[in-house]
Amino acid sequence: MGVRLVGLAAMLAASCATPAPRPVIEPPAAVAAPQPPATPARAEEAGPQVFNVMLAPGNDPKSGRLIVVANRVGAVPVAASEASPRALPPTEASYVAAQEAASITPAQAVRFDADRLAHPRPLSHIEPGEYWVQVRLDTDHDMAYGAPTDPDADFTSMPKKITLPSAAPVDIMLMPERNVLSPNPTPPAPALFKCNGQRILKPASPGEAEAHMRLIDFVSPSLSAFWGREMHVCGIVLLPPGYETSSAKYPTVYRADGFGSKFTTLINAERTHFAMMESGATPPMIRVHLDHSSPWGTHEFADSLNNGPWGKALTEELIPALEKQYRMDAEPSGRFTTGHSSGGWFALWQQVRYPRVFGGTWARAPDAVDFRSFTGVDIYRQAGNAYFRVDGSAQYLVRDPDGKETTSLQSYAQRERVFGDYGGQFDSFDWVFSPRGQDGRPQPLFDRTTGKIDLDVAAYWREHFDISHIIRRDWKTLKPVLDGKMHVVVGDTDTFHLNEAATLLETELKSLGATASFTFVPGGTHFNLDRIGEDPMGLEKKIAWEMYAVARPDSKLKPPTP
Repeated sequence: MGVRLVGLAAMLAASCATPAPRPVIEPPAAVAAPQPPATPARAEEAGPQVFNVMLAPGNDPKSGRLIVVANRVGAVPVAASEASPRALPPTEASYVAAQEAASITPAQAVRFDADRLAHPRPLSHIEPGEYWVQVRLDTDHDMAYGAPTDPDADFTSMPKKITLPSAAPVDIMLMPERNVLSPNPTPPAPALFKCNGQRILKPASPGEAEAHMRLIDFVSPSLSAFWGREMHVCGIVLLPPGYETSSAKYPTVYRADGFGSKFTTLINAERTHFAMMESGATPPMIRVHLDHSSPWGTHEFADSLNNGPWGKALTEELIPALEKQYRMDAEPSGRFTTGHSSGGWFALWQQVRYPRVFGGTWARAPDAVDFRSFTGVDIYRQAGNAYFRVDGSAQYLVRDPDGKETTSLQSYAQRERVFGDYGGQFDSFDWVFSPRGQDGRPQPLFDRTTGKIDLDVAAYWREHFDISHIIRRDWKTLKPVLDGKMHVVVGDTDTFHLNEAATLLETELKSLGATASFTFVPGGTHFNLDRIGEDPMGLEKKIAWEMYAVARPDSKLKPPTP
């Protein structure tokens, strides 16, 4: 899932990015989520909690999604030199509410009703007390995908200490986020790479790693035809040390990261991999780090009725283009996939869907590979419900490293709906896996209000994207080109119950007599798989050498002795 822990996952530390333009999609009528037990707040006749929101003078009119975050005073750290915090990241303890705004100007306030769409309850029913409150105008509708990373993109207010609920409307002034985050904002650094509206900032002192990176900004014919406009595939090619002075060809690794990753988050990982290759800790290979973020979440390079032919764009268009441009092994034994979380699902899916293209996959903590445990939910069970187990108890999504359940799926999904009606983790799954509805949008697997699973949608998911089912169904044709190529690494206490689906897949493969490698890391969660012993990058190194052994079985180059 690559999941935000403030939402679903705090993935990689991002460089400053300008998000890709979001298409205009009218949100459905907002419906407040079912409320937890009532908390007495205001008299029965009291109205909704209202904020009057304006832009600061000197700004042009804007549109977007207004999102308010309220945190208890005392629960938010404040620097000794500051009168207030400068940012209120939404946490599990936050109250959040949202409303679309067609136009906000400096001239006239917009009435923001914080009861209409809120979590965990309408703000007029908040537990009375003092709160820090901050309002954001999410101009790009990307809050559901992850915390915005560009302080120039959105507008926000300085956190304000107020008593809630408030009978009188609360006045809010929005400023460019850069002005709120810092009292002396600096202009953004020049870009090292730009693609599809996002920019990776140039480091103050670019090093050898940056000199070996090349931008991927590829216009896909098939995706452009699907969308009726130019569609770009973005990423970075990392060339190994010595590439310029060599005439050799190299094995190639195709990688994608988890939910919440963006084009701007790719570079740090490739700096690390360059350093490992340079030191001899990993073998020389070309690494292709792909961005699979989109306005609707992660497309995972899967051909989808909703997202378009991303799998075709990768395997039939981008890879041949790259192999013409760079000295890559242009054969399956030299092409590999890897990734974590949603990127882990990408890695396994590419190998299963295109077994003649790739020579092996190393998937780490992949999203559900068997939908009989879709983050713990069996989506096929009769009268299924994503929010409640068969015995009526709550279905949990998140657990801590000790195995204690912490966040219910209902709470997570309904909170995600406040941040946006597309772009969140569960919306992302719908955009990849679901058939298209009559409204032109994906049919949701489950109702966000009640949790009821649409069994027709579940059946579609099964036939088209359930990796375990597809392998079982098509094993006769897949066996000659897939057997022995699958490697899965997952924690035995994965934060999002993804080890349960991996176990189901392993059982299916064993029943088929298939050769596959499954590693269930003792005590492993979704976020601590890299370390092996004292080596914080042990898993990355192990995977790199296993790939190299497939591509160069006779090579004298071996892993360094510990």
